[in-house]
Amino acid sequence: MGKAFIKNFKHPVRRILEQFKVATDKKDFQLGIALLERAVRLEPGNVFLRVALGGAHGLHLDYVAAEKCFEQALKASPRPTETLAAIGRQCQHFHTPELAQSYWQRAIGQKDATSDMFAELAELYERLRRTEDARSLIDRAMHLNPDCPSALLVKARLERQGGDLESAEKILQAFPANASPDTRVRAWYELGDVLDRLGRYDEAMAAFHKAKWMLRPYAGELQAALGVMRARMARTVSLATADVLKCWAGEFLPDAPPRRLALLGGHPRSGTTLLEQVLDSHPDVISAEETEVFLDEALTPLLRSGSENPCLENTFNTLAAASPGQLKQLRANYFQAMETILNQPIAGRVLIDKNPSQTFLAPSLIRFFPEIKFLIALRDPRDVVLSCFMRYLPQNQVATAFYSLEGGVSEYATVMSLWQTVASRMPNPCLEVRYEDMVEDLESVARKTLNFLGVSWDARVLGFDEHARNKMVRSPTYADVTQPVYKRARGRWRNYQKHLEPHLAKLEPFVKAFGYE
Repeated sequence: MGKAFIKNFKHPVRRILEQFKVATDKKDFQLGIALLERAVRLEPGNVFLRVALGGAHGLHLDYVAAEKCFEQALKASPRPTETLAAIGRQCQHFHTPELAQSYWQRAIGQKDATSDMFAELAELYERLRRTEDARSLIDRAMHLNPDCPSALLVKARLERQGGDLESAEKILQAFPANASPDTRVRAWYELGDVLDRLGRYDEAMAAFHKAKWMLRPYAGELQAALGVMRARMARTVSLATADVLKCWAGEFLPDAPPRRLALLGGHPRSGTTLLEQVLDSHPDVISAEETEVFLDEALTPLLRSGSENPCLENTFNTLAAASPGQLKQLRANYFQAMETILNQPIAGRVLIDKNPSQTFLAPSLIRFFPEIKFLIALRDPRDVVLSCFMRYLPQNQVATAFYSLEGGVSEYATVMSLWQTVASRMPNPCLEVRYEDMVEDLESVARKTLNFLGVSWDARVLGFDEHARNKMVRSPTYADVTQPVYKRARGRWRNYQKHLEPHLAKLEPFVKAFGYE
């Protein structure tokens, strides 16, 4: 809900929506919901407001309330097909793919369904590994409009996944110029991936640069915010001394028995998704993939209780001052939210919170969960930076760091330096797992990791690819982990060495530290 869009509303609803944006930026979801409810009371016939309210409930994991709002929006809507599609898009931000699927299916069942609606449901099916259903929907989309950009993009991806790289390239090289900016950006990324697989590395790099060039005009504020966030992280880490972390790790809370919990972190594109799917295949392990639960249900509410303007800058002082009662309640909220997302009890299983972006929050995690273990995925830093550069990511603060190779190298150096500092101080058990070791000898790595987690061996972890095909994988590498282990991504940086050459010196300390000389 951008500023330009909000300006379309009249006062006082416009003012309420401005306050809603501030509340959601601060992750104050209850206040955000209350504000939208007030806006709906002022304009009860406004379909957009009811859909937005349903979205707010869904993001706060109240799916019953979300559906109620959505159905009310449909009753009030003069254009139900468009409203169904809008609801489907909202639901795709939830952790319930079934809900998004149901609204998209209703949308394409309408007589005035558009080619884009068929394509958007096809993209969801493709992520759910319902490949034939996705292909069928793309055929229907292109019957309505043979030049539908969103349908062509999904078709090209399906061709690439099916191994027909030539057909995929043909579609992408002739991609419609009238596509939306985001669709054109994703098409350039897809073309870069196809050209990389064809071994045409200079052409692939040119395609990736084209995508970055289209994204840069929108990056200014996000990049500035990333710099502020990284500075705040560094401040928190500097205050979290070895003595402090030892004290926090020893403070088990009364009436809050230890849980079996591990953060699966490291830098993005270091093999976290592969390791997560291997572990999740074990019956005594359950994983949650890249959720915001720790921030939404534990850390941010604690920061808000200590300041009217919560931010990572004052994280350390608020953590240090937190009472046992506060920590106990917020721990409970965290696990309850996790069970809602997972749609099942955790029971006595090991919970893997897979979230590379929260690696730098290790001190905060230790404060809430003294018993937590840390699994850190490592990979050749040169491959990590290249892989992040080559991967399409929705626009956010971190994604903007990878709009150039130079920015990606700086981001890697910042994040992994922070990790090295924290790792040298914290007393909690930690295991670093190398991606290259996983693809070389998965069983040995899996045995070592399960032993670290206190879980017995189970051969089902070696069938992780079949397990992944039966679930929604949210990572950008969702298609890769539905295949058996492959080695083609190891040492990929050498194909682009001349492009990386100006930046290798800055990565060299990490190459040495992590044993990739």
